[in-house]
Amino acid sequence: MKGQNLIISVNLAWNIVNFRAGLVRALIAAGYRVTVVAVADGYENRVVELGCDFIPVKMAEHGTSPLEDIKLMFQYYKIFKVLRPDAILSFTIKPNIFGSLAANWLSIPVINNVPGLGSAFSGNGLVKLVVERLYRISFRRAVKVIFQNEQDRELFSDRRLVEPKKALVVPGSGIDLSHFQNSRRSTNDNSAEGLTFIFVGRLLREKGVVEFVEAARLVKRLRPTLRFQILGFVAEGSTAVTHAELVAWQEAGIIEYLGSSDDVRPFVQNADCVVLPSFYREGTPRSLLEAAALSRPIITTDWVGCRDVVDDGVNGYLCRVKDHTHLAEQIIKFIALSPAQRIIMGVAGRAKVERQFDEKIVVRRYIDILRTCHNDVGGSFDGEPQEP
Repeated sequence: MKGQNLIISVNLAWNIVNFRAGLVRALIAAGYRVTVVAVADGYENRVVELGCDFIPVKMAEHGTSPLEDIKLMFQYYKIFKVLRPDAILSFTIKPNIFGSLAANWLSIPVINNVPGLGSAFSGNGLVKLVVERLYRISFRRAVKVIFQNEQDRELFSDRRLVEPKKALVVPGSGIDLSHFQNSRRSTNDNSAEGLTFIFVGRLLREKGVVEFVEAARLVKRLRPTLRFQILGFVAEGSTAVTHAELVAWQEAGIIEYLGSSDDVRPFVQNADCVVLPSFYREGTPRSLLEAAALSRPIITTDWVGCRDVVDDGVNGYLCRVKDHTHLAEQIIKFIALSPAQRIIMGVAGRAKVERQFDEKIVVRRYIDILRTCHNDVGGSFDGEPQEP
């Protein structure tokens, strides 16, 4: 046991359980003492069950109040001052910014992780300028900054938000391939008329929910027996899809709303293709990695993060951003495939995840980064990587 104290700072306990449980287990197995700092959202007990400690913070995840953000920063300061960790692994925007500022004041080394840029970088308004300025200040003393795709790394480097020598790319949060196992569509009757397409994700407009629905509307005029399903929780915020819209789409016979679930596997396994027409600044979309791991072909946008999971024409198709007509064309192209061709696409997706996105690869990368960071901060993060 090396005994290094690490804090993982993230927005929600849910995030740890769903995206980073394997990383937490591997860090503990490598000898690190891990404390998670996040909002208590009902998942904190499951975080503790991973073998780490949990400390709650209050955070308005989507709020823009400077006063609330200052309060958050001082929460981090108090926690970090008491725990005095050897390093902090920080994920998501507010922990990255305000947690890093608090850690900088205490001279605690931080490894930042940018899992996606979201809507803040989609335009050119005041919000983007403010966020860029905050990133630039908070990342100034970062030991390393990890991105999930090369485009995000280049953007931060080009705009001088991070020193290029500190910026790295790690392929997503990794997929536990023993949990998301290779599977075929057991209920597929080999008929194109019975195919099911599913959207999995938060119900935000920038995730492409409306494009999915409008494409479904067009395709069902030609093939009314096709099924289009939506799985995901109704989010908050100005860009969220409303319950009224969901009801209207269902009553019109366009989609089936499946609600939300902590386990997407049975829903994806009962579908033939996963569709995510996102124009959100994704890191590497988790729903697409899970779909590929489950051997499901994918249709997604030729957009940052999304295109990293799909080799066009090999394990799925890419469509143009914000273009539901082109999305409908790609769906029709998929319908025209034979059952054997659809299976080959799914197999190719599974193979791609095994090569590039296996959780074991990602975990080893993180531990390697920790082990080499002593060269930058004069300390020692030398836990030995073990199987997650």
